[in-house]
Amino acid sequence: MPTKSNNLGGQGGARVGAGRKKKALSEKIEADNPSGRKLTVLDIPDIEGVEMPKPNEILSAAQRDGKDFQAKLIFEETWLWLQKIGCQGAVSKQLIERYAMCAARWIQCEQMTNELGFLSKHPTTGKPIPSPFINIGISYMNQAIRQWNEIYQIVKENCTADYSGANPQDDLMEKLLRARKGS
Repeated sequence: MPTKSNNLGGQGGARVGAGRKKKALSEKIEADNPSGRKLTVLDIPDIEGVEMPKPNEILSAAQRDGKDFQAKLIFEETWLWLQKIGCQGAVSKQLIERYAMCAARWIQCEQMTNELGFLSKHPTTGKPIPSPFINIGISYMNQAIRQWNEIYQIVKENCTADYSGANPQDDLMEKLLRARKGS
């Protein structure tokens, strides 16, 4: 009897992001480090004069429909939030750019759904089908959430300051509503 190969993609083994999330560094310090392990505290110096890195050009690329692409704005707001809590050095520029791109594309898909409606015409039969922008938007939204969770986990693990309160992820719906109004 042949043995079953375990080389099938996506089966077995640990999944990325699976398992219990790490406790926040500030929680560990507050609880007097119950595990007794040495805590790695980032000694981030006060760097008020550091400028934000220049966002990649693609974050402000011209769009075919002539509307503003909000990725650069999302990048800047996220960077400023990270700078405010002192974690801008712990999160890579590329991760922030990926988050900004996914969030902006999600907003773009929502705008198209609002303009064109929830239904579309099938190219061959002409019958109504769900708008493709709905599924594309869901995909971008899920990617943006995963990217944000990665950013937030880095902040949670490395920040001793209070990082709760308003953050750029909370403002995404506000951006969507502003874009819908055209302001």
